Amino acid sequence: MKAVIQDRYGSADILEFRDIDRPVPTADEVLVRVHAASVNAYDWHLMHGDPVIGRTMMGFRRPKAPVRGRDFAGVVEEAGSGVTGLKPGDEVYGEADGAFAEYVCARADNVGPKPANLTFEQAAAIPLAGNTALIGLRDVARVQPGQTLLVNGASGGVGTFAVQLGKAYGTEVTAVCSTRNVDMVRSLGADRIIDYTQEDFTRGEARYDVVLDLVGNHSLGSSGVCSTPSGRSSCPAAGCTRAAASSDRWGCSSSGGWWLRSHGTTGCWRSPHGRAGRTSRRCGSWPSPGRSLRSSSGRTR
Repeated sequence: MKAVIQDRYGSADILEFRDIDRPVPTADEVLVRVHAASVNAYDWHLMHGDPVIGRTMMGFRRPKAPVRGRDFAGVVEEAGSGVTGLKPGDEVYGEADGAFAEYVCARADNVGPKPANLTFEQAAAIPLAGNTALIGLRDVARVQPGQTLLVNGASGGVGTFAVQLGKAYGTEVTAVCSTRNVDMVRSLGADRIIDYTQEDFTRGEARYDVVLDLVGNHSLGSSGVCSTPSGRSSCPAAGCTRAAASSDRWGCSSSGGWWLRSHGTTGCWRSPHGRAGRTSRRCGSWPSPGRSLRSSSGRTR
């Protein structure tokens, strides 16, 4: 089969389009013929081996998983002996390393039925970004109706989902983005927008019940100052390296989890990458299953 291969860390120039053997699913995996795959910041970081501390898990000299890509949508070609609920011919979407290929093997609990009203391209844009936003708000920050939410990085893949999910959960959303993305973010339902080229949200007087920092361009300590006394601030652990380096009171993990600040204390909420994909099979756990969500590409998701 054809696949995009990476033998060392570097820029996109080191990627090669090659013929490799088709993967064979284990008992708890499904083999999916890929119809569409999306590109995430995750793929860029893995291609570059960034942050360097993350290479303890990614591989010191080269990626342990040589085929790039994470999010996919396609059709089940083969199901492992221990898989239930999925069978050959099912249209699915999910997460697994190696999605930039004709076929990918994925754990069955990281794969879910593709909604019938979505194209393969639309479904492939959801898993990593959508689940990161969902887990960050629902499971880590545990947002509640009536709370105030600030999303730093509101125009990115995760941020566009977070703004819409925040509104679906009944929060008052303040979105931080650049000038060129103000209109797009406003169209997603943000109540207030802060243009970071004009205003530093960490220096304002407003305080928020939840601060979701998806950029890490401020120290986690300064982001925490924006929280109410009982508020929470959190960011994906893999994306908070710069923020963590700005404060001796915070640390960073490459576990694919979240850092959480609550009531003046800190802690790490760990969630392996695959675990996030499980929510794709429980669409009813989203705040409003029938709600139309849009990704940063502007398409309906």
